Amino acid sequence: MNESVLVTAEELRQSLAGDRPPLVLDCRVFRGGGEPCDRRYLPGSLSLDLERDMSATPGQGGRHPLPSRENFTATLQARGVTPECSVVVYDDNGGQLAAARAWWMIACWAGHPDVRVLDGGVAAWEAAEGELVATAGEIEGWSHWSPSFNDDALVAVDELDEKGGQLIDARALARFRGIEEPLDPVAGHIPGAISRPCVENLEPSGRFKSARQLADELPRSEVLTAYCGSGVTACHDILAYAVAGLPLPRLYAGSWSDWIRDPSRPIATGE
Repeated sequence: MNESVLVTAEELRQSLAGDRPPLVLDCRVFRGGGEPCDRRYLPGSLSLDLERDMSATPGQGGRHPLPSRENFTATLQARGVTPECSVVVYDDNGGQLAAARAWWMIACWAGHPDVRVLDGGVAAWEAAEGELVATAGEIEGWSHWSPSFNDDALVAVDELDEKGGQLIDARALARFRGIEEPLDPVAGHIPGAISRPCVENLEPSGRFKSARQLADELPRSEVLTAYCGSGVTACHDILAYAVAGLPLPRLYAGSWSDWIRDPSRPIATGE
């Protein structure tokens, strides 16, 4: 596996006990709103919330539009993120919700040089006998980092025809085919897209497949753009390309929830 984007639970345990421990960010998504009263954290980890920290207000740009550069810079500074300190992000869904989104935003968009995803998330940490604690860590001090954002990693909806290349849809196959749509008011997919459900990037254990297996499975094209329902699990597909050591697709951040805001845009169903 590409060590620059994934870290094992044992590797993380060792680095947390070292002289320069990484900054650890908890990116778990809890359905139904709010957090469970028995939520437990990796020691010292800080919360990075999908709705509050990694998204702007739903509407223009879909259900989870990216925050402004200024707002995300403030979010990173408030957690003490600097380029000199490595960052580890984790969730409890194999990176799907929403550690891969955090990895993409901090590494690919904001340009941090050392961001990794805990492979297997909380389950892998527990399996390695890692400790969980009842409270999140405390921020030790604000940083003054001003990221140089890379908007070339993004494709806007009006650029898809010219710059999007081959579209990859990270949603479940039933949603891609238009058989069901639990989150958005219209079912189907963007015409010309191919399906690569993000869950197929993982082993049954919730850890990523090997780099070789991913390289064999992932769609190839000279230009690729990943999307999903709202720009979250699409980042998991992009992360899979990084694990495989392949060139990264761009992200259509608004994704399906943005595409269907204009009723004149075409919709495909089936394969």
